[in-house]
Amino acid sequence: MSTSEGPVAEFLDEIEPTIFAFGAAITILFVVAFSLRPDAALEFVNGIRLWILSTFNWFFLLAMLSFVLFLGFVIFGPWGRLKLGDESPEYSYFSYFAMMYSAGLAAGIVFWGPAEAMFHYSTVPPFFNAEAQTAAAMPLAVQYSIFHWAVIQWSCFTVMGLGIGYYVYNYGAPLRVSAVLTPIIGADNVDGMLGKSVDILAVFATLGGVATSLGFIGSQFITGLDFQWGIQLGDIGTVLVITGMVVIFTTSLVLGVDRGIRRLSNFNMVLFLLLMVVTLVFGPTLRILELGTQAIGGYLGNFFEMSLYAQAGATTTDKWVNIWTIFYWLWPLAWSPFAGLFIARISRGRSVREVAFAGIGATSLATIPWFAIVGGAGVLMQNSGTASILGPISEYGTAVSGYVLFGNLPVVGPLLLFAFLVLVTTFFVTSADSSTLAVAMMTSGGKEEPSAVNRIFWAVLQGAVASILMVVGGVQALQYAAIITGAPFAFICVMTMLGLIRSFQDDYGTLLLQDRTQLWGRPSGSKQTGKASNAAPQDDD
Repeated sequence: MSTSEGPVAEFLDEIEPTIFAFGAAITILFVVAFSLRPDAALEFVNGIRLWILSTFNWFFLLAMLSFVLFLGFVIFGPWGRLKLGDESPEYSYFSYFAMMYSAGLAAGIVFWGPAEAMFHYSTVPPFFNAEAQTAAAMPLAVQYSIFHWAVIQWSCFTVMGLGIGYYVYNYGAPLRVSAVLTPIIGADNVDGMLGKSVDILAVFATLGGVATSLGFIGSQFITGLDFQWGIQLGDIGTVLVITGMVVIFTTSLVLGVDRGIRRLSNFNMVLFLLLMVVTLVFGPTLRILELGTQAIGGYLGNFFEMSLYAQAGATTTDKWVNIWTIFYWLWPLAWSPFAGLFIARISRGRSVREVAFAGIGATSLATIPWFAIVGGAGVLMQNSGTASILGPISEYGTAVSGYVLFGNLPVVGPLLLFAFLVLVTTFFVTSADSSTLAVAMMTSGGKEEPSAVNRIFWAVLQGAVASILMVVGGVQALQYAAIITGAPFAFICVMTMLGLIRSFQDDYGTLLLQDRTQLWGRPSGSKQTGKASNAAPQDDD
């Protein structure tokens, strides 16, 4: 074999043809259909979305809360001692957490930090009874922002990561999303049609989610150029922006997890913390601390009621809780295949407790201060008249909020604008890295280090999907499709959680009942012995 044929031959040799072909084909067909008939495609996809929201919104609320309760028990209970394999961890805990955070919701957290509280300030969620755009609305706005982005959103990623990692490293299942089927069909049968169907759905959900986010971050960059400097990019400029981002994350992807994703993730966390601290120091510091303290208190006090708030009195499908909370639960559920697979990839050697705490504990310790500080600074500036953020949002869209907020901070405003844009971009790059790596692993049969050609193929496809849909105006349709794919993964995540409970019981031992306890009916071999049956056993002597 010649050297020039080496990479291509490796690519052709490693791919799992069914998952690769169907995953790519479904995505391409969706884009083609929408490009040819965008209005009809949007109407069709939106109809499915509305049916899912009207039928299963209660289930999504219960499922996501159950993930949190399960992970909380894992963190504080005896199951946390179990490990994912017998090897030592591959990365330091800081690098491990940084990669997990960067691969998950971090780009969205940075983007929505200065934006979401402004929406809840201008239109107070129906859960509360407060007048909009008043001092009373400020802590409520920050409280709901924290609720939407902290513990619960991360729970489905963590459950999926634990499930995949535990069955891969302890049961010998292939490194694919379908590994979570191990308790049902066995590790040796994951390669069957059921497992491949789950992996194909995971590929489509990942491509849809990441391509949408690529368009989302690209629009923020384009909006910033227009708002700050009056530079308006046409279709060619939009494609060039997307292409530039694809080149950046593809380069990092080809470098691998250790040299690319790990180093970039560490940089992200340092810049993230620096931006947060500088905002606190140069903003209205004492007011931010007061507002954040009250918002966190409200979040803790209302946590369970907010988690199960279904707005039952409203009968319309597009009621507030569906547009906001249910949307926020379905979006990470659509991302849970790739995020879970990447978490499993970097978690070998970790204890179950370490994975669970990093997934919902450490991530929340980083997320809650961000929304308290950045979101709090925004509503304080708006309420005091220091800056008008709502005006530019209504004119330019959500993407402009960060530019207005950081641009109005004294002394360091221009520097923070640049840091904010860099941070959103680099956080997205690491998300795109990890998602593309996950798709490459799924389509190569579970290979930990897929070939460079495989990774580049999926990176280019994601960029092409995002570019086409941004030009024809179809990002919303792909976003709807990603939300739709999140619905089946809600059931898959519930199944994963139940499978883990069964496996942890098998591997550790039952906790509440003795092993031979029968839940209903009369245990075999039992006798009716009257009162004597309740007596403690006596020694023979």
